[in-house]
Amino acid sequence: MMSAFFVLCQNISAQTLTPENQVIALRHIIEQTNDPAQQEAALKLMANAGTYQALTYATSLLEDEQIGQEAAKTVWTILANHPEFNGKETRQTLDAILPMLKGKDKKQAKAWLASANKNEEGFVCLFNGKDLEGWKGLVENPIARAKMSKEELQKAQEKADELMRRDWIIENGEMVYIGNGWDNICTIKDYADFELLVDWRLDPNGKEPDAGVYLRGAPQVQIWDIRRTNVGAQVGSGGLYNNKQNPSTPTSVEDNKLGEWNTFRIIMKGEKVTVWLNGTKVVDEVVLENYWDRKLPIFPKEQIEMQAHGSRCYFRNIYVKEL
Repeated sequence: MMSAFFVLCQNISAQTLTPENQVIALRHIIEQTNDPAQQEAALKLMANAGTYQALTYATSLLEDEQIGQEAAKTVWTILANHPEFNGKETRQTLDAILPMLKGKDKKQAKAWLASANKNEEGFVCLFNGKDLEGWKGLVENPIARAKMSKEELQKAQEKADELMRRDWIIENGEMVYIGNGWDNICTIKDYADFELLVDWRLDPNGKEPDAGVYLRGAPQVQIWDIRRTNVGAQVGSGGLYNNKQNPSTPTSVEDNKLGEWNTFRIIMKGEKVTVWLNGTKVVDEVVLENYWDRKLPIFPKEQIEMQAHGSRCYFRNIYVKEL
């Protein structure tokens, strides 16, 4: 484990990894070793990476008796360098760790809280890692749902929720699809313009590893096994796969090795979508077409969905900020 840690440090110091991939690798190190010294060293590097995922992961370690103090320093370092992460959840976290900070850090953290916009909601956690609160099963598509009566929709939703609870489980703090068909899991709340963060990985033993993220109820930001050249997957994940008139493929292949974690940052404003995969922009303000009726623009407000495509897939660190 020590050698793997040093190799990782060398890669980071040589800037061969994006901040997003640094955090993925460092989290793996922390979770695989029982050595507090290595865990603390990894947290210091995670503070330098400075992503929102690094912030939330460090927050999850605050109650650890051995490395909680270093986790608190990591949280503060990230917030000090990234005031744009201000939000209700981060303000609560910073307020909670004030007793763990000392001297100059504590004074500056208090000033940060005093000057932060208290009306900024910021990123909101969509998946708590414990249960499926805030999520529901998929009922048809937005056009079909709009045609249903209140009673019809309620009945269909109850059936969809039953299927969701069968096919989606919580495993090691991750949202995991274990079904066999096409069974999306959907946010209860609808969203208009937003920024979405989500980590994902595919099962390397799956028959046809394939998944995606639906934006405003429409397919999709593509996730797949780039080895599947028979379906064109070699272009990489992150593209707007179902587009016909506008670009559907990412500008570069940024997927990590099959079975490893990846990070999406997705911004949707109006009809346009921008996607970063593992820290690299692969889609730049491309119009997302309405798959359900191509004569219509994309829906102005709808649910966000994690798509499963007949093979086990995993999601974690799901956060949304309304714009």
